[in-house]
Amino acid sequence: MTTVRIPAGWPATEDEARAVQDELRAKVVLDESGPPSGTGRVTGVDVAYDDERDVVAAAAVVLDAATLEVVAQATAVGRVSFPYVPGLLAFREIPTVLAALEALPCPPGLIVCDGYGLAHPRRFGLASHLGVLLDLPTIGVAKNPFTFTYDDPATPRGSTSPLLAGTEEVGRAVRTRDSVKPVFVSVGHRTTLDNACAHTLSLTPEYRLPETTRHADALCRRALKEATA
Repeated sequence: MTTVRIPAGWPATEDEARAVQDELRAKVVLDESGPPSGTGRVTGVDVAYDDERDVVAAAAVVLDAATLEVVAQATAVGRVSFPYVPGLLAFREIPTVLAALEALPCPPGLIVCDGYGLAHPRRFGLASHLGVLLDLPTIGVAKNPFTFTYDDPATPRGSTSPLLAGTEEVGRAVRTRDSVKPVFVSVGHRTTLDNACAHTLSLTPEYRLPETTRHADALCRRALKEATA
């Protein structure tokens, strides 16, 4: 387990964080298709907090995209690096998530975040932020639609509907299980929305949430428990 300090010069105010978002958002790449689903490696990242102790634990779990078997995993624990502000949650998580990813013994391939990419009020959620910093393909797969609207997809697995900010499609609602609430998929960096949805379906053979998220969620919770015991 890696212990993480808040980086020097890390944004301390909302204005500073928004300025960083504005600078990095211009670097998001949306004209690459990204790796095909079911090939190479795919890595899930997730975090768990103990706000009373000011601790955040991050996990990165690498899966073989074809078999969904775990290839490698790493964790990191650090201080919460930014106060809770809607739309700026990435600044609470990024240093520790980066440390977990850097501790992996192999390249992560495509990164799947339990959260948002372009489906974000400022079009720059955690998946986009990580993608730009690492220059790797990333997607966001969220449990809820945030502030955006959508029509319920058709009942069968694989059905989708646009996730909308007004008339702008910022992502898609994707039905990963028959008759079960959809997940909400958006592009982070260096992939397309069609490919992000294909990866999401490839990663959900049995459950609503991707296997990447399920493994990373369990691992970061365990790391937090150990760090605060």
